[in-house]
Amino acid sequence: MTRPLLLPLVAALLSGCVNLVPDYRQPAPAMPQVAAVPVPADDASQVSRRDFFTDARLRATVELAVANNRDLRVAALNVQRARAQARIQDAALVPGLDAAAGASRSSNGTSLSAGLSLASFELDLFGRVRNLSESALQSYLATDAGRRSTEISLVAEVANAWLTLAADLERQRLAAQTLDSRRSSLTLAERRHALGAITGLSLAQTQSLVDSSRLDVARYAAQIEQDRHALELLLGTALPAGLAPASEQNLADTSRLVELPAGVPAELLQRRPDVLQAEHQLRGSVAQIGVARAAFFPRISLTAAAGTASSELSGLFKAGSRSWNFGPSLSLPILDGGANAATLESATLDRDIATAQYDKAVQTAFREVADALSVRASLAERLAAQRALVDNAERQLNLANALHRAGSTGMLEVLDAQRSLYSAQQSLIDLRLTEQGNRLELYKVLGGGWKS
Repeated sequence: MTRPLLLPLVAALLSGCVNLVPDYRQPAPAMPQVAAVPVPADDASQVSRRDFFTDARLRATVELAVANNRDLRVAALNVQRARAQARIQDAALVPGLDAAAGASRSSNGTSLSAGLSLASFELDLFGRVRNLSESALQSYLATDAGRRSTEISLVAEVANAWLTLAADLERQRLAAQTLDSRRSSLTLAERRHALGAITGLSLAQTQSLVDSSRLDVARYAAQIEQDRHALELLLGTALPAGLAPASEQNLADTSRLVELPAGVPAELLQRRPDVLQAEHQLRGSVAQIGVARAAFFPRISLTAAAGTASSELSGLFKAGSRSWNFGPSLSLPILDGGANAATLESATLDRDIATAQYDKAVQTAFREVADALSVRASLAERLAAQRALVDNAERQLNLANALHRAGSTGMLEVLDAQRSLYSAQQSLIDLRLTEQGNRLELYKVLGGGWKS
């Protein structure tokens, strides 16, 4: 072979021009066909959490959790560890040099040596080392996507816990107001009973409503403490008094309703961190197939050393004391009992498993979005109907009180109207909490920005 052709061939071999890894193609989304619609500029994936949470207390609580939560801290440390492991694997792509010096004394005299040595360096002829590096890189990227997915889940849990605390505070306030109102009714009933205007049964019924309200006030006091403990566990620290929900917190003002596209484009779901994590795991498994295929081919390693040796320190660097050695080694599998074939089959199956897991991640994302949108579709009408129900219950109570004072109706009608109003008001609080939780769920499942 002529020299002009030999040099490019050697350079190509040294650079590892042969790569046995299969071509990677991102799998088509395994989800129902949806219309490809343009995503608005301020869709959920582009909105940071600081813009999404409109209540300053809730926003600060979320940031406190991101800074202190131990699970998120562990996830961040796992990312740093995966990055270090990827750097370790990358180091195998370049030769490593070691400097060494030594001295020994024996019956034959003193021997001194100094030099540089090249540790065993594999010529990556078939892409084995590069694919190991690629696999480590994809593992790092998957870990980082997992950290972001953990952060999304944490923020959602913290916001839900804070909103639940706010709702229970409002329920407690409503129960306390109802208790005051029922105590006033009881005082009036006791006077009327003393005058013989109402029966003992009506008085007992009024007393039972007061006792029921007392139970609710006590129950919500305990529930609020449990809510606070659950929130502080997520925060990783105590909840500052200034970040607790206000005594008359308006749940409707805690977060914005993100603008949604008319459909759910696959590209939007593929930006979710959990889907990206599954894709990086798939890419890493594809790189491992290249590693397994390269095991069937020869491996060439190079070792070399250059230095000086002398029996005296003064002669260590004199002419004639230099020494060197160069030792390439070739390894070619011949009989391995089928281990390489089994390794390749295992790597291929890992790729197939990772593909199925990626499909499942996309399908899960689509289902979660579809479920959240299904709830969203009826929430506005449900809220409007519940508000109307509360207004109507208030009118019924006012009419029942007026008729009772005029002697046209009994105490039973008034008590029924009070129970109906209290129940309707509690249901309205529940529905407002559901509506805010749905906003949060939509932002989460659409891969919201969650940018700090």
